[in-house]
Amino acid sequence: MPRKVKGLLDRLNNGETVLIAEGYLFAFERRGYLQAGGFVPEVVIEHPHLVKDMHREFVHAGSDVVLAFTYYAHRKKMQVIDREADLEKINREALRIAKEVADESGTLLAGNICNTAVYVPGDEESYEKTKAIFKEQIEWALDYDVDFILAETFPTLGEAMLAVKTVQEYGKGVPCVVAFITAGNNDVNGEVATLDGFTIPDACKQLEDAGADVVGMNCCRGPDTLLPIMEKVRAVCKGHLAAIPVPYRTTSDEPTFFNMVDPKTGKKCFPTNMDIKFCNRDDMVDFGKRCQEIGINFVGICCGNSAHLTRSLAESYGRKPPASRYSANMENHFIYGTKQCLAKYYNEQNQKLF
Repeated sequence: MPRKVKGLLDRLNNGETVLIAEGYLFAFERRGYLQAGGFVPEVVIEHPHLVKDMHREFVHAGSDVVLAFTYYAHRKKMQVIDREADLEKINREALRIAKEVADESGTLLAGNICNTAVYVPGDEESYEKTKAIFKEQIEWALDYDVDFILAETFPTLGEAMLAVKTVQEYGKGVPCVVAFITAGNNDVNGEVATLDGFTIPDACKQLEDAGADVVGMNCCRGPDTLLPIMEKVRAVCKGHLAAIPVPYRTTSDEPTFFNMVDPKTGKKCFPTNMDIKFCNRDDMVDFGKRCQEIGINFVGICCGNSAHLTRSLAESYGRKPPASRYSANMENHFIYGTKQCLAKYYNEQNQKLF
């Protein structure tokens, strides 16, 4: 039975912005339930209650979408960790958990497909293998009445286009959001480009012309190095745009989290030592405001996300999700507070010291 919620395109076409909380891989790696490297979401079948709790936490913080945790749960990744036998189980369990939370919260439910590490430009056999990976995950997602498919983290236009076409062929009309990831040092005539040689604005325009419902970028780049590219995408694309950066302070010298170096040790930070590069809550507020200025209406946070950052992003849109009840209120602080019931001594003495 179709879910009774306002659909993705109904919201976007009505001028609304849809917020999506991602970042499950890094969140569970930090908590000790997922291994960096393979980044396969085994936690879905080993600790399903934790996945449900994180979905609820992100909704509580303001996410409009519950994204089924099937990222990197595709056939090739399951082969890498010798668990291909659990392929269907992990996908169905992730979709079941996500649907339960989406149904109870009245939020959108999204299926998820992603880069395969199988696609090779110019290799027809790899195209068929990649399409088969997309097809089975899309069909499982449809069994749980997803509202749309998020196809993300594609380094090439070819694989992204194949994802869109596979959703169109087997998705029974569900909308498709598609997003690119970009290397820090890959360019065409000085413009950031896909690995198969297309600038991001050109690649997004081709996807839009092919019928993708929302196009844009996710992962790898933080707000400061992703949004300048999305401004150029906005100049050529007329439809809905997606921006889902990582919450790290990437720069022109370190444009992606793959390029980040620890200034103390000189070692690469990715993937387990990036804490010193985190964005803070104000950075996420600034990101949300910039998305509004540019005209980006599918907005989220990718690898590295936590609920407090999603809450700050939601609040940048003037929203008050349930978690906003607990947003900081320094009037109640014993040093900086202004409430009459606080001891006058602390107000006068400690403010001089702190």
